[in-house]
Amino acid sequence: MKAIALTAALLGAIPAAYSQVHVPQIAGYPGGPANWGTWEIQSYTNSTSNLAVSGQGTLQITAIRDAKGGWTSARIETKRAFMAQPGKKMRIQAALKIPNLGARGIGYWTAFWTLGAEYRGNYWNWPSVGEIDIMENVNNLNRVWGVLHCGTQPGGVCNEPSGLANNRPCPNNAPCPGVFRTYAVEVDRSKTPETIRWFVDGQQLHSISQPQVGTAIWKNITQKPQFVLLNMAMGGAFPDALYGSKTPVASTASGGIFEAQYVAVYNSR
Repeated sequence: MKAIALTAALLGAIPAAYSQVHVPQIAGYPGGPANWGTWEIQSYTNSTSNLAVSGQGTLQITAIRDAKGGWTSARIETKRAFMAQPGKKMRIQAALKIPNLGARGIGYWTAFWTLGAEYRGNYWNWPSVGEIDIMENVNNLNRVWGVLHCGTQPGGVCNEPSGLANNRPCPNNAPCPGVFRTYAVEVDRSKTPETIRWFVDGQQLHSISQPQVGTAIWKNITQKPQFVLLNMAMGGAFPDALYGSKTPVASTASGGIFEAQYVAVYNSR
């Protein structure tokens, strides 16, 4: 599929203490390793029905149920990979709108995340390459999750396959679904201990520092490049666990849209 660049005009102000901005090119990802070990049920396609740029210049991922009950959706990733430099910070940020489906969103699993670049061409070295889930939302609940995956599985310092997670509602009792919100992760190598922090609309969602996982594993996560992904899955271990049974369900709505105004990577001065 042709690469897509989200326009820099949508970025707004560069965050304080950051001077350099990358607007990543992103490419569609039809197929790929089956269900990623998470038991999601959709097929990823390069159809414009599932992945398109709107008339307002936003990127839209749409989940569609076919006449036989199967689901299609899209997963996209940056061509480049990014890393915080020694003594500096890196911030990966996007303005995203989660579908607003209420009870008809059971089984939807939206995600904005990164993977270690060494995953490409291998596909069997997870979670040692590191995965930072900047934002996850499942079942259209009014809260978002931030997660770090690392080390070995099962178990390990990152408690795989669950990862080291935290969740919260969106700030000021405002809804998470149906509204553009800013989600970000900051990899801070400017201070000791080095720290990864997650944010939603500027308020902290999660924080993990180097001593929690150990030096060797931390280096794999923060001192090797990571590429950025957006996807919307249907069903899988995470939404199933929170719902208490298999998802999606008969009443789950087709046509939910996961929308991005921009995706950007910032480096500190």
